[in-house]
Amino acid sequence: MNFELTEDQKQIRMSVREFAEAEIAPRAREWDEAQHFPIELLPKLAELGLMGIIFPEDYGGAGLGYIEYAIIIEELGRVDGSIGLSVAAHNSLCSNHIYMFGTEEQKRKYLIPLAQGRHLGAWGLTEPSAGSDASGTRTVAVRKDGGWVVNGSKNFITHAIHADTCVAVASTDRSKGSKGITAFIFEKGMKGFSPSKKENKLGMRASETAGVVFEDCFVPDENRLGEEGMGFINAMQVLDGGRISIAALAVGIAQGAYEAAIRYAKERVQFGRPIAEFQAIQFKLADMATAIEAARLLTYRAAYLKDRGQPVTKQASMAKLFASEMCVRVCEEAIQIHGGYGYTKDYLPEKCWRDAKLLTIGEGTSEIQRIIIARQLLRELGE
Repeated sequence: MNFELTEDQKQIRMSVREFAEAEIAPRAREWDEAQHFPIELLPKLAELGLMGIIFPEDYGGAGLGYIEYAIIIEELGRVDGSIGLSVAAHNSLCSNHIYMFGTEEQKRKYLIPLAQGRHLGAWGLTEPSAGSDASGTRTVAVRKDGGWVVNGSKNFITHAIHADTCVAVASTDRSKGSKGITAFIFEKGMKGFSPSKKENKLGMRASETAGVVFEDCFVPDENRLGEEGMGFINAMQVLDGGRISIAALAVGIAQGAYEAAIRYAKERVQFGRPIAEFQAIQFKLADMATAIEAARLLTYRAAYLKDRGQPVTKQASMAKLFASEMCVRVCEEAIQIHGGYGYTKDYLPEKCWRDAKLLTIGEGTSEIQRIIIARQLLRELGE
């Protein structure tokens, strides 16, 4: 095993860190306070290849692997969780669903502009009555004249308002349950397809989250994504990669909070000396650093396996579970080290903590991750 990053990977980390600190950090608090989704940042992200990280150059992507992807999302998250989340959702969910299961024509039409950053992607799975039980989809698609008429709604959709392309699932045969769900590609401007309420969130406030509504929305057959009835199954496969990116985002947010705590502990003087000299603070910092490194290793291991085409359902869920819960704890400890100042918006840990909580919920709650891991373990033991 080799735990050393390559020179190219180190350069990617440095390039993204410099970009994040120069272009994102100065305005992150402003965007958070205003709940402003910085669509104006999209061309700069695209110029760096960050909107098509994991896709081949033939499809407009950067042609990088999941290790590099994890490094990039980690570095964005270190400065601002919202931007890291938006880049991850665009790459891992909408774009990757098309890349994994789309026809060549669909990839040429939809994936290339997504990977190039000319278009923004959204992905619709969650519904008001179908969250953790995503197989309980109520949105329906009925065959009609060379296509499908879709009715229903999705909520908690990243980029629902600004997205040019949206991949969403609908039930095409209720009698088959999860095996009667099919995915479709929707385009901005389609009649009967529109965004709905924007959510007022605790954290990740600069990453746009809203609902979408389908009202007699006609989708042509050529916009069916994947085989009929395979939408739910394919969505679960897409989430394997998505959970690696969420784990990486958790590592990045925790790293940012930890570094802020280190800086503060060295500067804050109590009882005549910096609080970093007190064992109580040193123990906190040691535990934080150890937990971050453990989560990073779990994440990179899942990414390594994904790059080699190996099954990663268990590893991705383990990484996402551990990293997301670690992130909340580390951010809370960073607030504690800052004391009263940590509870104010003048210091970074407050924002990190608010951003961190989503990671234990989105792309499968911690409880769902434990179910997935347990099922995989029991299946392995039964073989």
